[in-house]
Amino acid sequence: MAEVKDQEIAQQETVVPAEAPVSQAGLKEKLKGIPKKKRRRIVRRCIAVVVVLALAVGGFKLFGSSGESEGQVVTDIVQYGAITSTVEGSGLTKAKNSETITMTTAGTVMDVLVTEGQQVTAGTPLFVIDSEAARTAVQQAREDVDGYEKQLSTLQKDIAGLNLAAGYPGKLMETVTLNPGDTITKGEKVATLSDDTQMRLTQYYSYAYAGDIRVGQSVNVSIPALMSTLTGTVEAVHMVSRITPEGSKLFSADILVKNDGALTAEMAASATVTVDGETVYPYEAGKLEYYRTGDLTSTVNGTVISSDLVDYLQVSAGQVLVRIDGEDSESEIFSVQQSLEEAQKTLETAQENLDNCNAVAPIDGTVIGLSIQTGMEVQANTAVITIADTSTIVVDATVDERNISYVQPGMPVEIDQWGSIFYGVVDTVSLNSTAENGVARYPMVISVDNPDGSLMTGSYVNYTLTASENDNCLIVPLQCVKSVPLDDGSAANVLFVKADSRPENAIDLSTPVDGVPEGFWPVPVEIGISDEYNVEIRSGVEADTEVFTTAAMTQAW
Repeated sequence: MAEVKDQEIAQQETVVPAEAPVSQAGLKEKLKGIPKKKRRRIVRRCIAVVVVLALAVGGFKLFGSSGESEGQVVTDIVQYGAITSTVEGSGLTKAKNSETITMTTAGTVMDVLVTEGQQVTAGTPLFVIDSEAARTAVQQAREDVDGYEKQLSTLQKDIAGLNLAAGYPGKLMETVTLNPGDTITKGEKVATLSDDTQMRLTQYYSYAYAGDIRVGQSVNVSIPALMSTLTGTVEAVHMVSRITPEGSKLFSADILVKNDGALTAEMAASATVTVDGETVYPYEAGKLEYYRTGDLTSTVNGTVISSDLVDYLQVSAGQVLVRIDGEDSESEIFSVQQSLEEAQKTLETAQENLDNCNAVAPIDGTVIGLSIQTGMEVQANTAVITIADTSTIVVDATVDERNISYVQPGMPVEIDQWGSIFYGVVDTVSLNSTAENGVARYPMVISVDNPDGSLMTGSYVNYTLTASENDNCLIVPLQCVKSVPLDDGSAANVLFVKADSRPENAIDLSTPVDGVPEGFWPVPVEIGISDEYNVEIRSGVEADTEVFTTAAMTQAW
């Protein structure tokens, strides 16, 4: 009986032989001279071999041992290795630059000058369409623009009257009393403004002196009421034909006299002219008139804010006399401006549509959409052709919230379209996310050079980019890292380290983790990047530390 037991024990203790492990130094020596990417693949394969051997040993223990069911502790070793974190997803390809020509009016296709798939350059003639509607639309739109421009010009001139001012220097007469709050209407006369800085005198002279009295000539103006003589100037000569009762023929001359403030209208005056030393007298005396006289009227509807209108008030050019609140006029200007802008947009669209009747390629590119042929009747709002510059393709994709922090503009990206591989770069990443199935996704645009046009537009492609990588860091299998609750309500990542006594950096857990046997202590660790199998350990443990992975159930035979 003892021999049988010894044989059974011997059978239970039989161990499956394994290859001698390669030391870290030996592994580094073997990897010398091998490219970095290939080296990472070799490291991953070595790790896979270790995992397989561990599973083989576990399987032998599972099926090769006898006795009752018991828990089998699986552990791993913290070791140096390479790890690469990638971000994968899909997106839709499109040309980075494309232009579509759409006819907004109906017409007849007279000629088509390009074919589908043809390469064209900017300015290449594309087609000819005859459209009477397009020509009519341009004419009507231009008339509307002209009409609104005239309205706006008139209103802008009128709105200047909100500050009703004197257009020239002079004296106010026949003023209207206006008080703040009074209503004033467009065209309402508020005063007469007479320019008395100069006085005009009309005199008649005998035709015997025709040609002797000229514009600019100095004359002597006698003012009986002032008993003084002033110097005047001939402003104009009119060769009219006035016949006196005595049968004399007369012409007229307008004389200007500067007013120092003592002259006024209706004063009697006469002007003598010296011709070849002889004094020439007018046929009769005349009366002084203001140089110019006009009505001061409101150009807007509104409410009086203030008024400085006073009879005989001497004013200067530009002096504000009445201030008006023209809210209605301002609203009218705004309305006309809006209408003008809309009319200008309509004219621009109509002109563009008319130009499209004899369209040329707006950009260099490929004809990827051609929906017309000679003789076809094109309906309004029909897209007739699309030109796309496919030398650069963009991929509209998204990145989920777990990976957005790793993605930056300029990062290289691998694009897979139906098994064909292309390479691009991240162009832009937006921070405006959208929720999808409870996960926030951020728009990303990938730019791909496509000089030969082999990357097709309008198709879904898969992308892969390397978010982060480390060729020499501490790694453990993902399942080794446990997330445990802390007393303050937060959580911590820990590795259960095998040790004969409690490590200095071990922590106490309020809730034990199922399956962790005695002799393994929870040590908090800082994790880094991860791939499908492993995770980077940045701090907390050292290399060659044995850590708990899982507890598997074994069946004794």
